[in-house]
Amino acid sequence: MQTRLFETKDGTELLSAAAAVLQDLGFQVEESVREVGFLRATKERSAREYGQDITRFVVFLLSTPLILVQQPPILMPVDLHQKIAATLVTRPVKPETTRQEVRVVFYRVVWQGGGSSGQQGIPPGEQRMEMLRDAVMYQTFFAKLSKAVFLEPFAL
Repeated sequence: MQTRLFETKDGTELLSAAAAVLQDLGFQVEESVREVGFLRATKERSAREYGQDITRFVVFLLSTPLILVQQPPILMPVDLHQKIAATLVTRPVKPETTRQEVRVVFYRVVWQGGGSSGQQGIPPGEQRMEMLRDAVMYQTFFAKLSKAVFLEPFAL
């Protein structure tokens, strides 16, 4: 899912095409090292998901009886902001061959709003990182990269 082979000898052209595809998908290239075939790109988006506020409210309502036993109700944190990143590496399969291997990994860092559980507060700005394993995301990237690699040598 994360790795594909391409019939090209020029790893620099492949890296260039991958950067263009990521930019078409809304990413901004933050770091690129052509000599080793490395590329990192990110994009920022809202992390709010449908139902988070409703779930937060329902849990708060269900936990209000805790007040009777001198405990504050539970207030769930809500995802606010996310940074989605793509890390890409290209390398020749063998030094004497014309095949290049491209590996891309998508992940995100999510920042949450404040919350509380009993006497313990969850501070705003807490974050978590998670891999994105959506097959469609990888298939879309590699389909666009295949087209870009095919069309690039024939550009007029």
